[in-house]
Amino acid sequence: MEIITNYLLQNWGMILVLIAFIIMLQITVFLDRKTVFRMYILIGSVFLLSLIVFVEFYLADIKQYNEARTVMMAIRYSATPILIGLILYTLVKKARLYVILPAFVFAIVNVISIFTGIVFKINDAGELQRGALGYLPYVAVGLYSVALIYVLIRQSNKQITEIVPIAFLAFSLFSGIIFPFFMGKDYSKIFCTTIAIALFVYYVFSILQLTKKDALTGLFNRQAYYSFISTNSKDITAVISIDMNGLKTINDVEGHMAGDEALTTIANCFKKSAKAKQPVYRIGGDEFIILCKKTSEEELIQLIDRIKKKVSETKYHCAIGYCYLPGTNKDIEKMIKQSDKMMYEDKAKYYLQTGKDRRGEA
Repeated sequence: MEIITNYLLQNWGMILVLIAFIIMLQITVFLDRKTVFRMYILIGSVFLLSLIVFVEFYLADIKQYNEARTVMMAIRYSATPILIGLILYTLVKKARLYVILPAFVFAIVNVISIFTGIVFKINDAGELQRGALGYLPYVAVGLYSVALIYVLIRQSNKQITEIVPIAFLAFSLFSGIIFPFFMGKDYSKIFCTTIAIALFVYYVFSILQLTKKDALTGLFNRQAYYSFISTNSKDITAVISIDMNGLKTINDVEGHMAGDEALTTIANCFKKSAKAKQPVYRIGGDEFIILCKKTSEEELIQLIDRIKKKVSETKYHCAIGYCYLPGTNKDIEKMIKQSDKMMYEDKAKYYLQTGKDRRGEA
């Protein structure tokens, strides 16, 4: 009973966060089943790791069972990179389970260390001694953390509202690597709580972001578009209108799944081309707008060139128009109309040059 009480005292904050996490997953409507299932696995993994850490430190405190403690330490050192790998698998779109394979390689090395001391060993006095690969657990977690943050940034819209939760998650992960060197082994006792809080905060931020995003493409939606105009109209120096050519034909001939794939593909082209001050919005079926904040005319042309290059690498085609108007006194609606006018001229030119049937196309 005393052991259970001590565990609860040490991990009560983490337990409350995990319970809140489970409740949020039960009531949310924004996530698909697969993502929710991965989240549950992640929650269970954090809980199991907290048990392993507690048992290991309990054995250290009573200064007995050094062999059992060595096994528990090997499990902890192995479980931490596996946990970060699971976070990568859960949070990153289209991630496959094989991303965890390197963590299992690290785990094999830790198991070997039980017999060889190549990573660590417990001496007769019950003290931890690092072996030749003593810092391998930190390197493993560090590599996974870098990969996770890099991919999250790559798949984001690079707006400050998305970068902040990623930065918070990054700080939490890297604190688990750096703080033990300053705080000692006791930081391991709060590592699981730190990870649980970081994941929960990131999850809440992500849910809030989903209300501003288009479900299919991951770009910002019409609601976010109106919000941006109302709060940043003075800083908008350029508008880019984009319309996909031939979407109706793709839907009619190949099916709507092919149409969805086409929209997702070109949306990724826009996302990869735009920078932080150039948010991309899907405002209709195949209609997109980029609102350029404090962007020079040179930067505008460079952005359009990047978009054209990215789209040319696909089998799809887009009509593009733009309007550049620096200064603070401007009519955004007139800018959009001028941008749309150029875009429709570009669309007409495309159909004229290709000889394709435009009937039924927007």
